[in-house]
Amino acid sequence: QVQLVESGGGLVQAGGSLRLSCAASGRTFSSYNMGWFRQAPGKEREFVAAISWIDGSTYYADSVKGRFTISRDNAKNTVYLQMNSLKPEDTAIYYCAANYRGSVWEYDYWGQGTQVTVSS
Repeated sequence: QVQLVESGGGLVQAGGSLRLSCAASGRTFSSYNMGWFRQAPGKEREFVAAISWIDGSTYYADSVKGRFTISRDNAKNTVYLQMNSLKPEDTAIYYCAANYRGSVWEYDYWGQGTQVTVSS
């Protein structure tokens, strides 16, 4: 089992940047697919980005492609989401997720979330 703790959210103006971090517990972090999801008020949770445990392949939602970058540091048990050129529609609670050697599209473990607010 793994526990996830997100940090780095906050208030930023449109066009600005934020970097989210997700620290994971456990000794097998390198064997977990890691993902970021978000949920805006009144909307369903949606996929944002993922990174594979196998070869570090990355996947992005069309809405963030070219603006967001997911990365991982297995030595620090941490996954990051660098968010650039932020837009008001990026405002949401961002959740980190993990699954052990499974699909990058399905996740078993979730963090509590961190709020990102982009002002216009």
